[in-house]
Amino acid sequence: MPNPTPTPTLAPASRPTPAEAVAGLWHAAGMPAAALGRLQLTGTDPVLPSSFAVGTAAQASLGAAALAAATLWQQRSGRWQDVAIDMRHALAEFRSERYLRVEGGPAAEMWNKIAGAYRCGDGRWVRLHTNFPHHRDGVLRILGCAHERAAVEAALQRWEAEAFEAAASEAGLVVAAMRSFEEWDQHPQAQALRGLPPFTLERIGEALPEPLPALPAAGARPLSGVRALDFTRIIAGPVAGRTLAAHGADVLLVTSAHLPAIEPLVIDTGRGKRACQLDLRDADDKRALHKLLHGADVLVQGYRPHGLAELGVGPEAAARARPGIVYVTLSAYGHVGPWAGKRGFDSLVQTATGFNHAEAQAAGSDEPRPLPAQVLDHAAGYLMALGAMAALHRRAVEGGSWHVRVSLAQVGQWLRGLGRVEGGLQVPDQRLEDVADLMVTLPSGFGELSVVSHAGRLSETPAYWALPSVPLGTHAPEWLGGGGGGGG
Repeated sequence: MPNPTPTPTLAPASRPTPAEAVAGLWHAAGMPAAALGRLQLTGTDPVLPSSFAVGTAAQASLGAAALAAATLWQQRSGRWQDVAIDMRHALAEFRSERYLRVEGGPAAEMWNKIAGAYRCGDGRWVRLHTNFPHHRDGVLRILGCAHERAAVEAALQRWEAEAFEAAASEAGLVVAAMRSFEEWDQHPQAQALRGLPPFTLERIGEALPEPLPALPAAGARPLSGVRALDFTRIIAGPVAGRTLAAHGADVLLVTSAHLPAIEPLVIDTGRGKRACQLDLRDADDKRALHKLLHGADVLVQGYRPHGLAELGVGPEAAARARPGIVYVTLSAYGHVGPWAGKRGFDSLVQTATGFNHAEAQAAGSDEPRPLPAQVLDHAAGYLMALGAMAALHRRAVEGGSWHVRVSLAQVGQWLRGLGRVEGGLQVPDQRLEDVADLMVTLPSGFGELSVVSHAGRLSETPAYWALPSVPLGTHAPEWLGGGGGGGG
């Protein structure tokens, strides 16, 4: 891994190039080096206003995922194809939820009115994430105040930032105190993650090699016939499922009626997926899930650490039930260290691990400044898809059941290693009209959508979403076509 503690500013020549960043991810995935010659990258940082190489992060993570799809296609068809990624397009897709339009207008507001950054009584900052009702109500209960920004501001004057972060975490809520890079690097969680790549692949069970069926000469996409269960919400995990669907997988989104959702994100990330509902606390629904699991190739999950395991669907149990499964886990802060069980979202991890402070310093401000996109979320989503496809590629040759782990904090560590961009904050932001050439119009169960097209350009099998976004619970919990696993 690159040094996770860069100097505040780095000359462009000392930063990894996008091609070098892709090569590092590719090596971590254990994929064939010959494929790298098939990837064309265009564009340079800065494209969006940031002192970080967010364009390189977008292009590298999305490019590696697209190249993995092309490599699976080669494994199945015997032929290579070329892959092209433009940085401007990759960054537009990294902000897909911002550019979403429904029936010609903006989507509904995603952020709760008290979400955001606040100064505490010790002068330090905290960021609240209150978009889910139970997170909002829990924060208000601790503060003992009304659901109004002014009331929250006043109540937080009675708290020190890290004390409130700890109290909220103890209550299962999502709050982050703002730290500098130097402060984060001294934190036990940062020390536990030091040296880890942004994602890992681990063989967790024995199974015979399971090649995906050969593809016909034309028409079939890299993941045709692959079945993926998608247990995710918000951005990172859903982007992984959306990416698998763009390359032809049958992706079945599994939610439950009692869990909250944010509709604009359901709309944006639901492209290409079918959507069913199961309550895993119900015996009949749990049996229905196990039937689905026996027919699955991939399971992607982004719930709180050990949440699915407590319901009997953790990685080891899944590997016993379906030898050869590729199980992909997303966490906020990683699977090791004192914060391994801590919940979080992109905006909070940016705050806790130093990005908001560093970006503010670069802008000459003392107020938290977020990155110009949910970079950790989107990069994590493409790395989850990369890991899933790399594991399918290795399963075909080596056999085994596989566990892919991705965390937002490890993705942040990787982003830091890509270096800083001189003058990056001076470039203008990309408005909707600036990316109009990258948008496509699609039907959906919510009305006509205008969305960012997929930035991974494959020469033989263009990425697209064959199914429209639909309301949660639209479909039955079953695989298309019946039968067994997508690989057999």
